[in-house]
Amino acid sequence: MALLEGTVAFESLTRTEEYQGQDTGRYTITLTLDDEIAEALSEQGVKLRSYEDTSQRKFASKFPVKVVDANDERFIGPLTRGSKVRLAYKMGDAHPVHGVPTYLNAVRVLELADDDGSGIDEGF
Repeated sequence: MALLEGTVAFESLTRTEEYQGQDTGRYTITLTLDDEIAEALSEQGVKLRSYEDTSQRKFASKFPVKVVDANDERFIGPLTRGSKVRLAYKMGDAHPVHGVPTYLNAVRVLELADDDGSGIDEGF
């Protein structure tokens, strides 16, 4: 099982993800990755998405994912955008079009970002 660290961009770990109104049946987390990790994944055939000059990757599981804090206690609450996490994941077999899939096994919350409501105008 491989490990990596990144910053949460999007997550759906407490319920399965919905896409265009349809349940995907998958628990997911999308991380913003530093250049070193992004390059290592890319060299292994994992396809990355570019967003605002950063690399991102979605990790998914068909099963509920264990989420713990830095003390190995079950993490309870929302995992806010910008939080630092470590993932345990596994790579699947390469696909000729979609590259190498990444399967999510567990998440450790290293640093929880403040949910300051940024992006919402005052008085909304």
